[in-house]
Parts: sequence; structure tokens; C-alpha cells
Amino acid sequence: MTVLGDPFQGVPGPVRRQRGGTIPRTRAVPEHGPPELTREPALPDESIPGRALVTRRAIADIVRSVTLGAYGVTGFAGRVAPRGLRISVRGGGLRISLRLNVAHGLPIAEVARQLDSAIRYAIRQALGREIDSLTIKVAHLEAHPGAVPPRRTRPPGVGPADLADSGTDVG
Repeated sequence: MTVLGDPFQGVPGPVRRQRGGTIPRTRAVPEHGPPELTREPALPDESIPGRALVTRRAIADIVRSVTLGAYGVTGFAGRVAPRGLRISVRGGGLRISLRLNVAHGLPIAEVARQLDSAIRYAIRQALGREIDSLTIKVAHLEAHPGAVPPRRTRPPGVGPADLADSGTDVG
């Protein structure tokens, strides 16, 4: 019996699908042994020209995860969604703008340099393209979350005049 449109028409023996997407095909069975199996690859080896589309949301997810995982960044700044992150793809150029909150007491320039490098690397690895413009603006400095900064207090009973009155030379 022949089924019209059967891709395995003319192939002798049963056809079974196995893991990995390979399809073994049996050849004529010799009378004295098991059938030989040949495998076809699940994916072609040659490249097929085409086009891949990446949405701004996918780029935003990459940038957001890298940014929030960076040392010194406490979050995005802004009250309007998309909060502190703007992505523009015009004329084939990728432009990213960030407004961030950074932890108080850290070197802001170093936090920005590290973040710039991490975002450019992540986009290059994920999309295979370079960022044309990356702008990082620090909107606020925040105290470390979960901890209150220590207050400066003087020991009780000790003042600036006490040191001078003690007669010691401090130079």
C-alpha cells in the first residue's frame, strides 16, 4: 500500500523516531543477520540564509539582568515605566540609556565602567552585535539596603579642648 505524500516512500523496512531527532532507516535485511541502520542528522550542516528578529523587550531583559547583578547598583531610577531603561533601535544602530541608583560610598565612575563593560559583553554574546551608544546616568545614591549608616558620635566627656588641656604634643 502506498500513501500519497509519504516522505519515506520507497524506503524498505519500518521507520521509527528516536531521541535526538534521528530517523533510522533499515535496508534490505540479509537472511543471516540483523538489518543495517543508517542515520540522518536532525539539523543540516550547511547554513541556510535567513533573518533573526530580536525584540526590544528581549534586549531589555538582557540589560536589566546584567544591570541588577552588577556590583554597586541598587536599582533603576524613575517612576515611569519602563523604569530607568530606554532602548532605541533606529537605522540598524542600537542605543541604550540607563538611569540608576548606586550604593553610597562606592566609586561611581568605577561602578559605571564595570557596568558598561558587562552590558557590552552580554549583548555581544547574546546577539552577536555591538552597541552604538550606551549612556549611564546615576540619579541617586542610596544607603546600603538593610543597613543604617553609622552615626558619628564623640566619646562621652571628650572634646577638642580636652586634648589641648592634656599637655600632649600632637603634630
